[in-house]
Amino acid sequence: MDRIIHATAADGLIKMEVVVARDSVEKARTIHDCTPTACAALGRTLCAASLLGNMMKEDNGTVTIRINGGGPIGSITAVSDSSGNVRGFVDNPHTELPLRADGKLDVGAAVGKDGTITVSKDIGLKEPYIGSVELVSGEIAEDFTNYLLVSEQVASASALGVLVDTDLSVRAAGGFLVQLMPGAGDELITKLEDNIFLMDALTTVLDEDGPEELFRQVLKGLEYHMVGTDEISYKCYCSEERVLEAVSCIGNDELKQLFGDGKTIEVNCQFCDRVYSIGPEKMKEYILSKKDKNI
Repeated sequence: MDRIIHATAADGLIKMEVVVARDSVEKARTIHDCTPTACAALGRTLCAASLLGNMMKEDNGTVTIRINGGGPIGSITAVSDSSGNVRGFVDNPHTELPLRADGKLDVGAAVGKDGTITVSKDIGLKEPYIGSVELVSGEIAEDFTNYLLVSEQVASASALGVLVDTDLSVRAAGGFLVQLMPGAGDELITKLEDNIFLMDALTTVLDEDGPEELFRQVLKGLEYHMVGTDEISYKCYCSEERVLEAVSCIGNDELKQLFGDGKTIEVNCQFCDRVYSIGPEKMKEYILSKKDKNI
């Protein structure tokens, strides 16, 4: 079961969230036919978006993370609702590079670091909040942490990881986000830094020990309390009505050209790969129903 687990430590001066997202990342890999490196890049971004989305207070809010570092993988897009349910895609899902010298997937080289991480938060206002900062590594977690510090002035630490099995399926995926609240002293910062430096590899812990072990290792020596768990999943909100609405907005001349001679068009959802076939009669019925509703 994919989920986000919440805990507090040091009398509320530390908040920690752990996301477990193996099923969601595996679904994304299957939908987009991702290579291991592309899967790791997209999976890490999905986990970051899920953590940010779950932190939103607005029930209908959404968070979108876009990363483009100039690497061969192109742009990565991940969207989360306010529960932490995610969807996403990558421009070039078949990107694959040689392993790094340490035997790990070279996500940083695939993503590149000549670009930005941009976060858009839609909370129902006329315009979304948009923050963008330059990438520092292309490895996603470092860029995510740097974004929070620079754009949102949130002192934090994070780790994100995807473990791809020998059959190319996702064996483990997830991450954590630790945030320091105002009033946290230098001794707490040093303690967390030491714990994170000494902890086992993230995906190894998720695969072999489970998410609870992440809390034990990151918050070692600190009194902490588990405060809740939220179930999450890979969830696309596309529908035929949304497709019809999007197509109806392109203008009468363009519509006539699209549906000329009774042609049927196909619209592909980037997030779930579902294909919608829209014919002129269906389009006409939708436009007339919109007019009736506006009377």
